[in-house]
Amino acid sequence: MAGVYGWHFKQAPHPDLAAGRLLYVGIAPRYMANRTSTQNLRKRVRYHYRGNAAGSTLRLTLGCLLGLELRRVGSGKRMTFGKAGEATLSQWMAENARVCWIENAKPWTVESEFIARLDLPLNLDQNRHNAFHSHLKELRAQARQHARELPISI
Repeated sequence: MAGVYGWHFKQAPHPDLAAGRLLYVGIAPRYMANRTSTQNLRKRVRYHYRGNAAGSTLRLTLGCLLGLELRRVGSGKRMTFGKAGEATLSQWMAENARVCWIENAKPWTVESEFIARLDLPLNLDQNRHNAFHSHLKELRAQARQHARELPISI
């Protein structure tokens, strides 16, 4: 099923963010003009919960906000929080993250409207107007720079 999903957290991932309120929205599948996406709501939400920072901008953001160390892995092009860091993040999400969703056959048609109308501090794309945007963008950039200075993790 296609649709829009939203994340809120029992405990906020950063002191400047309020707990219990919607902080991020995403869509599944993404619009692709040249092929059909295999993503759906279930796969995308599951990946956010159990995947890694290389494939989930939400996980990357949460890990950076929680102070986990980002590392280059594999060939050195992908960045994750490593096995231990990703496990820590998954545990934190299991305890604190809550997700809701609505079905929508063409979720890309409403994503921009949600981001424009709602205060969604964890969304970066299309969200420069948000007060938290510059802080989050800088935090993620610093984490990536630090990861580039470290040896590739196995």
